[in-house]
Amino acid sequence: VFLGNGPSGICLSYLLSGYIPYFKRDSLHPHPILQRKLEEAPDVSILDQDLEYLSEGLEGRSHSPVALLFDTLQRPDTDFGGTAESVLTWWHETERAVPHLVLGRNAPGGAWHSIEGSMVTLSRGEWMGLPDLPFKDWLKQKRRGLRNNRATAEDIAQYYQHYVARKGLHKNFRCGTVVTSVRKVSAESISSHAQKDLQENSDSLWNFNERSTEVFQVDGFFKTVKGDKEPFSIYAENVVLATGTYDSPTWLGVKGENLSYVHHQLSALEEAVKNNSVGIMSDPVLIVGAGLTAADAILFAHHCNIPVIHVFRRRVTDPGLIFNQLPKMMYPEYHKVHQMMKEQSAACAGPYERYVSLPEHHVLSFGKDKKCIFQDKNGYQKVYKISMALVLTGSNPNLSFLPNNGIDLAMDSGQPVNPKRNPIDVDPFSYECTQEKGLYALGPLAGDNFVRFVQGGALAVASSLLKKANKNPP
Repeated sequence: VFLGNGPSGICLSYLLSGYIPYFKRDSLHPHPILQRKLEEAPDVSILDQDLEYLSEGLEGRSHSPVALLFDTLQRPDTDFGGTAESVLTWWHETERAVPHLVLGRNAPGGAWHSIEGSMVTLSRGEWMGLPDLPFKDWLKQKRRGLRNNRATAEDIAQYYQHYVARKGLHKNFRCGTVVTSVRKVSAESISSHAQKDLQENSDSLWNFNERSTEVFQVDGFFKTVKGDKEPFSIYAENVVLATGTYDSPTWLGVKGENLSYVHHQLSALEEAVKNNSVGIMSDPVLIVGAGLTAADAILFAHHCNIPVIHVFRRRVTDPGLIFNQLPKMMYPEYHKVHQMMKEQSAACAGPYERYVSLPEHHVLSFGKDKKCIFQDKNGYQKVYKISMALVLTGSNPNLSFLPNNGIDLAMDSGQPVNPKRNPIDVDPFSYECTQEKGLYALGPLAGDNFVRFVQGGALAVASSLLKKANKNPP
């Protein structure tokens, strides 16, 4: 059972539906050592090879060796602007399929359906694609091109739905489901009714390994068309957590943050503009944060001529700031925001109207009168009257369905799971949780935050599950 039907869940479903990757004969990978390793066993699928051996020595923009391996097999020289074809060929070996269910709240594509459709992605369009159906080929069929090599969120959400349909994965997906609990139970404690199911469906999900003494019980409910909630319980030997991190925005934890004019999602600003509750003449909108969502909010407000006060904790030159890591050519709009942040601080007026930057400041409190108090690094305080506040400082996964909110699974088991600072502790070559056998974590939960790199995790999980199901060829 997989929890989450975003790119991670879709990719894993593809691999477990019997679609098996092999090294394409006569293809040449630009990495000579990897090429030599691939030529050693051309008849053995990538899933059945030693992933640790293949990925040894690879370098790139991810900390996960398997993520780098799968990425470079699909897009060999993409980081150098190249367009070399994938060195993989895919075979559909139906006898190797592993029965599975993918549970998700929305249509296939996960959080991509919740993002404003016209937003342009950070990653290049071709990096958003899934195995054996290049995103740009799909876009060509729509008679569209990529703007600046980037794609809109709406395109991506549609592409993921199309992928599931085109690859025949629909039968594995259950949309409109909410999981409320995942826990280990002893195989003997399952009710006799469920036991009967297990025997009757010998080839189904219920086909437990003879040696299993414990299984996972997954409880939740389906949302029916009429809006009713229909409860379900599923038993599975293996559960994959692929729920992403879009669930709950991070709060600052300051006084007045729960007031009605303080929001934690960009959509609140879009809504306010639609309703004319903010405009050219209103008090400034406060935007807190220095990530890409905050930048998107600034660009949106700038486009609508809405005055902005922008507060963030870091220095503008801090190398950890995402803007200092993005190539200017590819991301002109984010470069513009960074420029504004540098040149338009409260201390010195710059060329940009209706925008004030307050670097190295933090919010102390929000008042009922819409007055907001900030403090700078030297302890000096400033007060501004605002029309609304957007706190856009990241988001956290919602793992309330796991015992102790999944904290025991994290790298630091004293802190909540956080994709950047404290991901779930997994084995790097199987993505199985080190603290709970049979439980796997994919995507942001395991520290992989880009679509191009979540797919390596799916490869690792599929390889591990095929070994467990004994569906590896000799």
